[in-house]
Amino acid sequence: MKPFTPITALVAPLDRVNVDTDAIIPKQFLKSIKRSGFGPNAFDEWRYLDHGEPGMDNSKRPLNPDFSLNQPRYQGAEILLTRKNFGCGSSREHAPWALEDYGFRAIVAPSFADIFFNNCYKNGLLPIVLTEDQVDQLFKEVEATEGYRLSIDLEKQTLTTPGGQSFTFEITEHRKHCLLNGLDEIGLTLQHADEIKAFEEERKAAQPWLFNA
Repeated sequence: MKPFTPITALVAPLDRVNVDTDAIIPKQFLKSIKRSGFGPNAFDEWRYLDHGEPGMDNSKRPLNPDFSLNQPRYQGAEILLTRKNFGCGSSREHAPWALEDYGFRAIVAPSFADIFFNNCYKNGLLPIVLTEDQVDQLFKEVEATEGYRLSIDLEKQTLTTPGGQSFTFEITEHRKHCLLNGLDEIGLTLQHADEIKAFEEERKAAQPWLFNA
């Protein structure tokens, strides 16, 4: 997991409430347990005009011109702006995998489904909760300004508009530490690798019969 450094990035709007995880990554793409390769099928049923299946050449599939993320002005966006209860539905961890693989580093919304919210932190995505009024303001500014970019400073817990207005957001110190240092649960565990090895050696010396093949 790569560390979350300060970014100034293009914003893409997804003006929908209650976006569930099956919309983020449809069920037919859940056969792999690798964290990569899901980006081309993120929002598959909204993004393409045909029905997607694993193994299809997505570069040859017809795009839905009415879907906001397909518009040229939002290509390369790293910040997703959306509405309340984002990530509801099933608990599939493939949803943040797909969003991260698509290229998003942060998601801004008034609220998130709890399991999805927690899964974001485990996979290097920063979910930012702002008020509905603040999110409404950002939607209006994104629509009015092509190339609209927001700056996110996780260390300071601020999100800043091109006009210089800053919003603060909440995050626990533990989650902040993990994102800033690029630590998932495995990475956190490996920080104690020397202690784990010492414990194993002590156990082997005290109860060697447990380790006999």
